[in-house]
Amino acid sequence: MSPRLGPVLVTGGAGFIGCGLSQVLAADAERWVVLDNLHPQVHPVAERPAALHAAAELVRGDVTSTADLDAVMADIRPEVVIHLAAETGTAQSLDESTRHSLVNVVGTTQVLDALTRVGHVPSHVVLTSSRAVYGEGQWQRPDGTVFHPGLRTHAQLESGRWDHEGGTAQPHHAATTVPAPVNVYGATKLAQEHILSAWTGSRDTALTALRLQNVYGPGQSLTNPYTGIVSLFSQLAMRGQSIPLYEDGDITRDFVYIDDVVSAIATAVANPPQQMRLVDVGSGQPSTIRQLAETIAAFHSAPAPHVTGQFRDGDVRHASCVLDEQLVALGWKPQSSLAEGVAALQGWIREQLSAR
Repeated sequence: MSPRLGPVLVTGGAGFIGCGLSQVLAADAERWVVLDNLHPQVHPVAERPAALHAAAELVRGDVTSTADLDAVMADIRPEVVIHLAAETGTAQSLDESTRHSLVNVVGTTQVLDALTRVGHVPSHVVLTSSRAVYGEGQWQRPDGTVFHPGLRTHAQLESGRWDHEGGTAQPHHAATTVPAPVNVYGATKLAQEHILSAWTGSRDTALTALRLQNVYGPGQSLTNPYTGIVSLFSQLAMRGQSIPLYEDGDITRDFVYIDDVVSAIATAVANPPQQMRLVDVGSGQPSTIRQLAETIAAFHSAPAPHVTGQFRDGDVRHASCVLDEQLVALGWKPQSSLAEGVAALQGWIREQLSAR
């Protein structure tokens, strides 16, 4: 049987999402080539992840390296480029802005320039963007008018004024919510969207940008201090510790399970758009950090979570999304509830810790 996909290049494809995606699509591609630098913040041991599908060809290289990109582009000449490579982490992006900009922004332009140098234009570019591009998003006053509250300042957070006054946060919707990032990470992800939109539009290449909400599940790093609040909470509860809650515990997020994210990306790959496609990927069910922590604590019969009043500069108060009508029309729908996803994650974490 002929492969369903032509050659596919996945930047950053040895990470959490990339490994999951390889299990679904790698065997159906003519070639599935992963370019990944195996950064120690994500990969404590610089070796091929066991979760990467056997059909995936792993090339250790960096999206900021001209030589690495030229070699892999000339070799594979991809029909589809899935651009996962990125530095993540709200707090870290404020302290290491150059690092985030170099990888996320310059790394994206390097990918495009490498394609130009080898004289190849892919048919479809797929970007994993982020809900961070929205910042605080849109809020609504009691009279129905919409406003954009913008950044919560350090002084505001230090005084314990967690919420914006005069309204209620609205779920993100790519078709109507105006992007307004409030941290460096979000700004670099929006820059990726703009850069790819300009390039693909000029090359008649399809572009899909998926704005992911908070992704969690088996395969997520258990050591990265800047990502993975669900895995962090889980490990604390497993040790019988009380989970600390930042601000007042009522920060809202849309936690979306890894299998649902992989399914959304696979759906996008299988159905390239006629023009640029922006989609939100989430569960469609917002939860407070308190609700998440209580769910995990109850699972392990751990002490009740406690509020610390700590905060992170550049963090948003509320973030969630509506189910994207474009993906729903293609047959995609999230399958895992928060309780189901949390339970599955606990089993996987136990296996990882017992294997150490």
